[in-house]
Amino acid sequence: MLEFRRAGRTVCGLVLMLCAAGAQPLGSAPAQSTFERCYGGKADDCGYSVVPTSDRGCIVAGSTSSFGAGKSDIYLMKTDAAGDTLWTRTFGGADYDIGYWVQQTQDGGYIIAGTTRSFGSGGYDACLIKTDAQGRAVWIRSYGGSGDDGARSVEQTADGGYVFTGCTESRGSGQGDVYLVRTNARGDTTWTKTFGGAGRDEAFSVRQTADKGFIVVGLTQSFGVVGDDVYLIKTDAQGDTQWTRTFGGDDDEFGYSVLQTADGGYVVAGLTESFSPSEDVYLIRTNARGDTLWTGMYGGANADEAHSVIQTADGGFVVAGSTHSFGAGSFDAYLIRTNARGDTLWTRTFGGPGGDDAWSVAPAGDGGFFVAGCKTSAGGSRDVLIVKTDSAGNVVSGRSR
Repeated sequence: MLEFRRAGRTVCGLVLMLCAAGAQPLGSAPAQSTFERCYGGKADDCGYSVVPTSDRGCIVAGSTSSFGAGKSDIYLMKTDAAGDTLWTRTFGGADYDIGYWVQQTQDGGYIIAGTTRSFGSGGYDACLIKTDAQGRAVWIRSYGGSGDDGARSVEQTADGGYVFTGCTESRGSGQGDVYLVRTNARGDTTWTKTFGGAGRDEAFSVRQTADKGFIVVGLTQSFGVVGDDVYLIKTDAQGDTQWTRTFGGDDDEFGYSVLQTADGGYVVAGLTESFSPSEDVYLIRTNARGDTLWTGMYGGANADEAHSVIQTADGGFVVAGSTHSFGAGSFDAYLIRTNARGDTLWTRTFGGPGGDDAWSVAPAGDGGFFVAGCKTSAGGSRDVLIVKTDSAGNVVSGRSR
């Protein structure tokens, strides 16, 4: 089985950190609507990816054990600007199926990347689901072999096809390799690439770059200094390597999220254990060749990590993750705003006394931010957490600290 990890544990494509409980309305939305709400059922449910929609609402992909056909199903939720649920969809079979990434497609529908054990070639397989604008499946594809394989991130390419990345144990040269697959608009494979060595290597995020190539980030045990290092791979349009970079020290570093910046460089968000007394959010800013321009560490005395990063209009960044150093609980959802040099402008935490995480952040149409993750309920199960903040990261109605 493929497992996800909070720093230092095994990973390769499947997250079994789930959530639960019903939606809790927090009143009507002001002009710049803000809210902090939970969604789900009696079992574990969680949100791993959020994107804004044209109606000022959002779409969230994740997993549910409360609804659907199996032990865990891929969960797709659409909300309006006030956080009220417009519709939900589940996809899966009798076993474990989890959605990690969602993007709105050129035709107004959605593409979801995830992992399935209900369908495919054996063990866990990577899967893509294409839906229409109402979240109804148009096609579903699985990818992989006899080993465990998973997809963690997908992006629609300029020609209307797709590229996804994750981890494969069916192909490659090591315990697990970075998995990069290019498809056409119907989900049929155009090419498949693997990257790695004798150790475990895996990817969590892929973006198409301005030159029609791809930038991929994850972790490597095969290259770098020691343990796990951040693994950054730049390819051309055919998936052939142009350059690779590793970042890290004598302990573990992960890269969870990457994007190309407005100046053609890159920013990576993840965690570091080498360059802080405990475990800190790790932000790496590079030029177009992957050479480091600056690095930033953020956090406190306990474990803190980043899962998602976006660039803001002023050239700065917003990072979402989890913190054990600040907030109200064992872990809280963590939001950090920086300027273009990585200097902290503000931080926010969201959550309660249980363990809470933010897995994804996205810009909202009114200057605020959407955050998706998981929140532990009073009963100990997990709920989908969606937070909508204003431009300063505040929640006017609901709880924000």
